[in-house]
Amino acid sequence: MFASNFTIADTHLTHVRGRENLTAFSQAKTVATGRTMTNYFCSTCGSLMYRVGAGFPGYSILRIGPVDDFHLHETKLKPTVEQFIEERVGWLHGVEGVKQVEGMWVPVP
Repeated sequence: MFASNFTIADTHLTHVRGRENLTAFSQAKTVATGRTMTNYFCSTCGSLMYRVGAGFPGYSILRIGPVDDFHLHETKLKPTVEQFIEERVGWLHGVEGVKQVEGMWVPVP
């Protein structure tokens, strides 16, 4: 139904450990853009760790869940945009104080 992600420039992304344990799966045509999206999963537990999309060259789309610094969740990783709001279920309300976007939001570098 939803995921909490953040986009980061690949120049700022460092794998501290576990990169060798990732498995990649690519989708040739994604729903939102029709471009290739590669998903990187943990081979041990199956968790989706991050995605790399052809529509976002030089950036990776990381899940917030694997970040183990909860201070970052409350500060730098606090949501700023909620997208695809037209598909939100009726009982779920928008995130207060963030930009609401119909469809996909594309960051401007």
